[in-house]
Amino acid sequence: MASIILKPGRDKSLRRHHPWIFSGAVARLDGDAQPGETVDILTSKDEWLARGAYSPQSQIIVRVWSFEESEQITAEFFHRRVRRAMEGRSVLMNTPSMTAYRLVYAESDGLPGVIIDQYGTFLVCQFLTTGAEYWKQTIVEELAEFVPHTGLYERSDAAARKKEGLPASTGVLLGQKPPDEVEIQEGTLRFLVNIHQGHKTGFYLDQRDNRAHLAQYVSEAEVLNCFAYTGGFGVAAAKFGAQRVTHIEASGETLELARRNVELNASESTTTEFVRDDVFTVLRTYRDSRRSFECIILDPPKFAESKRQLQGACRGYKDINLLAMKLLRPGGYLVTFSCSGLMTSELFQKIVADAALDARRHAHIVQRLSQASDHPIALNFPEGHYLKGLVCQVW
Repeated sequence: MASIILKPGRDKSLRRHHPWIFSGAVARLDGDAQPGETVDILTSKDEWLARGAYSPQSQIIVRVWSFEESEQITAEFFHRRVRRAMEGRSVLMNTPSMTAYRLVYAESDGLPGVIIDQYGTFLVCQFLTTGAEYWKQTIVEELAEFVPHTGLYERSDAAARKKEGLPASTGVLLGQKPPDEVEIQEGTLRFLVNIHQGHKTGFYLDQRDNRAHLAQYVSEAEVLNCFAYTGGFGVAAAKFGAQRVTHIEASGETLELARRNVELNASESTTTEFVRDDVFTVLRTYRDSRRSFECIILDPPKFAESKRQLQGACRGYKDINLLAMKLLRPGGYLVTFSCSGLMTSELFQKIVADAALDARRHAHIVQRLSQASDHPIALNFPEGHYLKGLVCQVW
C-alpha cells in the first residue's frame, strides 16, 4: 500500500481526527496509488496516523476512511459503516409517518463523499469523491442488504465531482427506475419529489425539523415563502393555520410542482398565491407598494461556493434580509437561513443584525435553527454544519 508522508508540523488536524488532508500538507507519495485507492498517512517521522482515499486532482488530496491502524478498507469496513449509519437513524426509519430521510451523510457518518437519501421505497445516492466512486459498487451492495427498496438511483451530478476529476453520473444502479415523481410523507405533510432533476437528491430533507418549528409562528398569519422551491415551507405554513401564503420561485417548472404540493395538502382555510419571478425583484416591488406580512421565510440557495465568493454572498444575504425586514409588520417573524458551508453562525448573525440596523428595525432572536437530525454534525468535522437558521421577531 502506498503512503502519503506529511510535511513537518502538518499533522495536528489529523491527530484531532479531522478527515481531510490538503495537498499543501503533503511532502511526498511513497509508492504508486491510483485515484480512489487506499493510502496510509504518515507523519514526517513515519508515525502512522490514518488510512484514506487518494485523490490526486483535488485540493483535498486524501479523505480519511479510518483512524484505526488495524482497520483495513474492505467490503467489511463499508458493511460496518453503513450498518452504523442505519442504527443512528433507526427512530426515523421506524416512524410510519416519515417516509423520506437521509441514511448516510458523508464525513459525518465516516463515509466521505457518500450521500444516501431514501424517498419512499427508492434510494437516491451521490458519490462525490474519488474514494466514494472507487468503492461505489461495494457500497451499493451493502445498502441493498440493509434497506428494503424498489430501486437505487444515482444523482452524482453535483459540482463537487468536477473538483475530483470525475464526470457527472446519473441513472439506475439497482432495481427499478423511479417514476418522474415520488410521493413522500413528512408527518402530516405530503410532497411530490422529482428525483431525476430536483435540487440535491430531489428535496430539502435537511429542513424537515424547521418546517415543523414553523407551527409556532404562522397561525392566522399572512406568510411570504421566498425561494419557495417545491413549496415545503409554504405547505407547512398552510397546514399550521396560515391565513394566506405567497410562494415566490424563479423556476416555472419548480413552481408548478409547488402548486401541486399545495393541492396535495389542500387547506380550505388558506389562500395561496404563486409568483414566478426573482425574489430580490419581487421584494423591492412589495416594498415600494407597501405590502406587508406577518411571517417571511428566506431559504435561498447557496450564495458562496468558494472563499472568493464569500464577500459577495455576505452582501446578498444582507440585502435579502434587509428587504424582508422592511416588509414585516411590527411583531412579525423573519425565518431566515444560510446553507453556505463557508458562512459561520457568527457571521450570519452579524449580517442579519446589520440588515436590521439598516432597515431601522429592532429585532431579537427567538429561536436558532439547524439541519435535521439525520444530517448529524460530527464533532471532528465541523464543516458538516452547513445549514444555519434564525427566527427573529421584528419590531
